[in-house]
Amino acid sequence: MHTYSPVFLPMAILALWTMHVLLMIPFARFKAGKQGQVTAEDFRYGESERVPDAVRLPNRNFMNLLEVPVLFYVAGFMAYLTHNVDGLVLGLAWAYVALRVGHSIVHLGHNNVMHRLMLFAISNVVVSLIWWVLLYRLVTAPAT
Repeated sequence: MHTYSPVFLPMAILALWTMHVLLMIPFARFKAGKQGQVTAEDFRYGESERVPDAVRLPNRNFMNLLEVPVLFYVAGFMAYLTHNVDGLVLGLAWAYVALRVGHSIVHLGHNNVMHRLMLFAISNVVVSLIWWVLLYRLVTAPAT
């Protein structure tokens, strides 16, 4: 029987969501190529100005999912390694995942900048709270 820390589940869900967004990139690019909107040359050095916004969005969202979320993954492993996985950390972890998935849905959907900003800002507060909780617990823990 395998056992695991419950903090790994929200981490895995966010990783799977990131891979889902990653898979959207080639679909958007091939579709645009088939419609004659882009050529392979438009991606030689990243994305040229000819690349339509609908094709750029999945790539930009994927990059977002590889930036600040790295701090979430590190915090999850740190919570596990220091035996600090509890209801507070788990609740914050699930809130973070929900906010990041929500951010992606808005970004890739109706793309309202204010809605996106709200979700992004709150998610950053949540990941910061996880780190503050861990830092407090590390500083106040008895030395071994």
